[in-house]
Amino acid sequence: MAGNTLGRLFRVTSFGESHGGAVGAVVDGCPPGLKISEEDIQKDLDRRKPGQSAITSPRREQDEIHILSGVVDGVTTGAPILLLAWNKDARPQDYENLKNVYRPGHADYTFQKKYGVRDWRGSGRASARVTLGWVAAGAIAKKFLKDKLEIEFLSYVEQVGNIRTNIDFNKVTSKQIESNVVRCPDKKVADKMIKLINQVKGDGDSVGGVIKGVIKNVPAGLGEPVFSKLSADLGHAMLSINAVKGFEIGSGFEGVKMRGSKHNDEFFINEKGEIRTKTNNSGGTLGGISNGETIHFRVAFKPVSTIRKKQKTVDIEGNAIELQASGRHDPCVLPRAVPIVDAMAALVIMDHLKTVLV
Repeated sequence: MAGNTLGRLFRVTSFGESHGGAVGAVVDGCPPGLKISEEDIQKDLDRRKPGQSAITSPRREQDEIHILSGVVDGVTTGAPILLLAWNKDARPQDYENLKNVYRPGHADYTFQKKYGVRDWRGSGRASARVTLGWVAAGAIAKKFLKDKLEIEFLSYVEQVGNIRTNIDFNKVTSKQIESNVVRCPDKKVADKMIKLINQVKGDGDSVGGVIKGVIKNVPAGLGEPVFSKLSADLGHAMLSINAVKGFEIGSGFEGVKMRGSKHNDEFFINEKGEIRTKTNNSGGTLGGISNGETIHFRVAFKPVSTIRKKQKTVDIEGNAIELQASGRHDPCVLPRAVPIVDAMAALVIMDHLKTVLV
């Protein structure tokens, strides 16, 4: 199975399955001398793990990370870093009745057609559980970027269903994001989102939404001008996350409503003598290269596919059946996806930064 590695100079190879023995990642290309510990990584994994609130999956996993190579005496050596977390609460037997069924909205059918075999135990590699390794690797990238350049990642839940906050992303803080279980920095809107998620959960259904990605203090000059644009690589990373169906940067699709005279970000010289832009419709990139402004983008997540409502489908023999799924699943993936968006953004920025450092 190809396509398990992200990045060129800072490379992350993902491994493991939802109900297999373990999940994790190998990080290759991390500079030597970075102070890093399992505790540093665990903080981000605790934000991603299941069972952290009433609106997330009840699966009980501590997601305890182990650094098995590439770090000595608390610092990176430059060698590949192996990150691993054992699956403690896997229940493959819960999926025995789905072994020969194509679940609506899942990758069961396409995996079967492509490989001739599929891991039916909770979707295998198609499960969001594999993102644990991405978040662990992203924590290393975030630590390097914060320590060296003060780059900060502040993704948050902007929308759930038709409920959306209009809070100014430039003013959002980490404390605000973590102040509630849905990870929306706007408390009044967050309360409405939580109410909606609980309602949907009670109906045996699911709901999607949008995560706003924000990256501050990115220096100008990161990205390539054609096929490895920084914006394109961010889109590639975000669209690789389970359940993501849309990505836009800067003004995105709303920009089509504007005239060029309004959409163009005019340059000026600030009090420090720096070239900056008055507005930021471009989302922090011009020509695929960072311009020194805050990078901001939106990532759309579909409703979770596994629901308790009855749905019509077929089995592997082509027989029409009615399916009522069970198991432990999120009614809304957004709260746990926030650290995943942060991690993927950090991996992309780190990879592009290394092209400059090299």
